[in-house]
Amino acid sequence: MKNAISRRKFFYKTVGISAGALVLPTIAGFKFQEKSGGIKPMIITSHANDLGQKAMETGWEILRNGGSAVDAIEKAANVIELDPEDTSVGYGGLPNERGVVQLDASYMDGKTYSAGAVACLENIKTPASVAKLVMQHTDHVLLVGAGALEFAKAWGFQEENILTEKARKIWLRWKEEMSPTDDWGAPEHIQNLQKKESYWRDFPDIEHHYGTTNVLAIDMNGDIAGCTTTSGLSFKLNGRVGDSPIIGAGLYVDNEVGAAGATGRGEDVIKSCASYYMVLKMKEGRAPQQACEDALKMIIEHYKIVNPDYYPSEKFVAINKYGETGCATMKGNRNPQMSVMTSKGYSRYEGIIAFQGK
Repeated sequence: MKNAISRRKFFYKTVGISAGALVLPTIAGFKFQEKSGGIKPMIITSHANDLGQKAMETGWEILRNGGSAVDAIEKAANVIELDPEDTSVGYGGLPNERGVVQLDASYMDGKTYSAGAVACLENIKTPASVAKLVMQHTDHVLLVGAGALEFAKAWGFQEENILTEKARKIWLRWKEEMSPTDDWGAPEHIQNLQKKESYWRDFPDIEHHYGTTNVLAIDMNGDIAGCTTTSGLSFKLNGRVGDSPIIGAGLYVDNEVGAAGATGRGEDVIKSCASYYMVLKMKEGRAPQQACEDALKMIIEHYKIVNPDYYPSEKFVAINKYGETGCATMKGNRNPQMSVMTSKGYSRYEGIIAFQGK
């Protein structure tokens, strides 16, 4: 077991202190920074594709006109939620094992310390918008299932079938291939005569197991807000809730520090309170990039005692109040990216794979 652990290493990117930074005396082992240069409005999302860019451009229009971070992240998230080709969130999201799309989302306003979330929400395309209303118009944080749907309808949201034809076909193919001993698939007497094509070759662009969108923003007033929205683990058990609607797990925001969000295997993120942990690390003086890597290391440290060969799939993103960014993933074949929009325009920030296998 000792050798198995030694074959793996954590890799850290050195994050320098930006120009204009004043490093204050170390307090309890941590360096706090006070930085000059004014407020830097920005908006980021874990989606690094063309759809992510479109979402950032939509959110930035609100920010550059003096709008709030709270409003900007909603409109940005909606762009992704309403795209039927995206199988990770909202309309077009992959369903649970019964073929039902159940959506989760969370929202947090760093200025007011308010939060709202919905889980297992069915038949509504934009759960981020419902979570925002929970935050702004109730004294609760989390509404689930039928109660979340009832609340959404009270605010005028229309129930719709959000299982797209694409998502339905993916689900049916999964049903056929999940077991060789059930009765899904071709008749037994011709199964060996058919050309078998795997699920992944048929749908190479599908995020098979996980899929989530984080949107974090700072407005011209320096106020920070964030949301996380998802259709959750594909083909999950009916009623399963992941980390996305859990404040402190899939999302956390602190106006005095920054914000963080998570995608990946929700069960691990819930147990580690990963987003809250990242914000705490930034409060202690860690840069957003370092905080993302710290959280991944923390998760691995928990698991290595039980199974040193196990490391789940996580991707974390973070920003601090100075406009610095971070992005890291547990494993993969290429460095993770996220979309960033500032006054300088659109860019893709490349993070690192913080944990490498053999």
